[in-house]
Amino acid sequence: MRLIIRDDPTQASSYIAKYIIDRIQAFNPTKEHPFVLGLPTGSSPVGIYKILVQKFKAGEISFENVVTFNMDEYIGIPREHPESYHTFMYKHFFSHVNVHPSNIHILNGNAPDLEAECVQYEAAIKAAGGIDLFLGGIGPDGHIAFNEPGSSLASRTRVKTLAYDTIIANSRFFDNDLEKVPKMALTVGVQTVLEAREVVIIITGAHKSLALKKCIEDGVNHMWTLSSLQLHPHPMIVVDEDATLELQVKTVKVIAPIPHIKIIPELTRNQYFKSIEAVASSQGFEQILPSKIRTGPRTTALNSTYSPSKPPTPATVKDEPSILSPQPVTSTLLAAPATEYPVRSHTPELVPDRMGSRIAAF
Repeated sequence: MRLIIRDDPTQASSYIAKYIIDRIQAFNPTKEHPFVLGLPTGSSPVGIYKILVQKFKAGEISFENVVTFNMDEYIGIPREHPESYHTFMYKHFFSHVNVHPSNIHILNGNAPDLEAECVQYEAAIKAAGGIDLFLGGIGPDGHIAFNEPGSSLASRTRVKTLAYDTIIANSRFFDNDLEKVPKMALTVGVQTVLEAREVVIIITGAHKSLALKKCIEDGVNHMWTLSSLQLHPHPMIVVDEDATLELQVKTVKVIAPIPHIKIIPELTRNQYFKSIEAVASSQGFEQILPSKIRTGPRTTALNSTYSPSKPPTPATVKDEPSILSPQPVTSTLLAAPATEYPVRSHTPELVPDRMGSRIAAF
């Protein structure tokens, strides 16, 4: 796992925005072979979207051949509601760049059949050839998308009940009135995120420092769903200094600039990861850029647009994994294609069980 530490949220956002731009440009997308980008909502990515819009207006990047899939959407509020994720995305990003409307995919929280909507969304991702880069944020409890604590690490797009802590956190967008906050949402699953070829997460603020610690220093745990990134071959987390307050790793501290490195063993919160970045920079190494060998070509053109009434055709799927076009190992470890699911996406509630109830009465 790659952890990038910057001084403040602005620098963290700038790093990710540049990274996304570099990825898209290196990919060199076309109409027949677009770059597929997963996108989040919430306060964390706002700075990233602002920079991407600025770069687009400056002519430094085009989103013409970019296909997007959003992580989640509330259930039961109109798409034109000021706090719907449809409104959020158009307010902060889509209305300001040249993403074609037919390439924008956001879950419909008012679909007549929510379970079918989830299954079709998974099919749309598959038809687009899978997600090349999934951008995300987390909640203070370490949840990614709306995969709340306790979510299955093999979960896919489904209906999800929001945790009380999430409802409280989101109340700031609803006049701090808990009654106005939607209690359910549609969300991509943990496995949906893990199957992206690359996952980039932004985490800022001291209130998320415990979540960062749990997700990178402790083991994989469904109570901290971001920890599932430990299973992904190409994850990157970009954080500010405040988010590192809980890190307790034994590290080395870089006290002189590269190439003349002087390191002293020392117990610090974050210098271990800073030292890795410094050494990598001194060698001119960055995260490996995408290539046809890594991503694999599509077998045919992207010829279908997602809609509940028109499921995507399987002809648009990328080539199957091979030595020349590998896929994340999590696809193999936790494979559960949407087509293998029945049309049922509700997460069942846990049923209390007492051992005494299993013993027949005498």
